[in-house]
Amino acid sequence: MSHSELAASYAALILADEEIEVTPDKLQTLIKAASIDDVESIWTSLFSKALEGKNVKDMLTNVGSGGGAAAAPTAGAGGAAADAPAEEAKKEEKEEEKEESDEDMGFGLFD
Repeated sequence: MSHSELAASYAALILADEEIEVTPDKLQTLIKAASIDDVESIWTSLFSKALEGKNVKDMLTNVGSGGGAAAAPTAGAGGAAADAPAEEAKKEEKEEEKEESDEDMGFGLFD
């Protein structure tokens, strides 16, 4: 990460911590207050666009939490729901076997 990116990142985190909207002007003001002069305005624009309408605190607390993991079926849900993924897996295996058999036609590329 470059010096400019790091400065813009920290400025964005400071603004988010104070619950202030992240804008290019506010980022630039914080960066100037920190006596960092070599940050181009493109970085402040990129960071403000990337964080526009997002809650940075939520993003930080949910790092690595993953997304939509499917819930495991319960016994009360019935056997049909549990059998559906197994059937899909069998279909995929059959398709893979079919593809493998098509590839092996008895001769090689350099024969």
